[in-house]
Amino acid sequence: MAASLMRFVRGGLGRSFNSFRSSCVLQQTRLQSSDSSETSPTVKPKDAVTHNQLTAFGEYVSEIMPKYIQQVQVTCFNELEVMIHPDGVIPVLTFLRDHTNAQFRNMIDLTAVDIPTRPNRFEIVYNLLSLRFNSRIRVKTYTDELTPVDSAVTVHKASNWYEREVWDMYGVFFANHPDLRRILTDYGFEGHPFRKDFPLSGYVEVRYDDEVKRVVAEPVELSQEFRKFDLNTPWEVFPAYREPKEAPPKLEAGEAPEKK
Repeated sequence: MAASLMRFVRGGLGRSFNSFRSSCVLQQTRLQSSDSSETSPTVKPKDAVTHNQLTAFGEYVSEIMPKYIQQVQVTCFNELEVMIHPDGVIPVLTFLRDHTNAQFRNMIDLTAVDIPTRPNRFEIVYNLLSLRFNSRIRVKTYTDELTPVDSAVTVHKASNWYEREVWDMYGVFFANHPDLRRILTDYGFEGHPFRKDFPLSGYVEVRYDDEVKRVVAEPVELSQEFRKFDLNTPWEVFPAYREPKEAPPKLEAGEAPEKK
């Protein structure tokens, strides 16, 4: 009885091992065949229907609120971007949240981008989600070091800590924020780390002092120069500050273009 039971168990384990080995070999063969046949990178296919729908909705929003919306565009991955004036943060976000055809009630993220060559160096980005229509939209505005932007807490409660993070990292001030304090850096921290002109070593260093038996903060002796920026760098400029491109000089008949 015991011998037959052992033969039964061994047979079952052997069959399981053989099936597992055959499945691994089959999977490896498929991977090799796919690697040999795939010669181009995977690119997200263009959905013309979705692109047309987003374009139509962007035009609809810009027609309703032409006072605040400066430009609407659809990126290559079917993402709708609305670029607005700083005064339109509250009206535009409220419209996108409450309108029947929008219902962007979820703020997924709020962040900023620092481009020092612009007259308004900071670009504030709001990423919104509509669960009702399973759609996303990106709202962008701009500001500088001194001009505040209206806080979106009255429209989206989730923007509270996001705005505190932007204030901490970039130094963008949000007006009417209920509790605008640093959220990531320590008490008494100097500067804003995500600014392009912020030194990599910071302004102060923290160390433990054996004499006073506590942690002390001391100024850093910068051994490197501050990063310098070329004002001729071709950054993408916000729509309100786009400079017209220079027209190429006209060539007379038989004249060759000048080589640079």
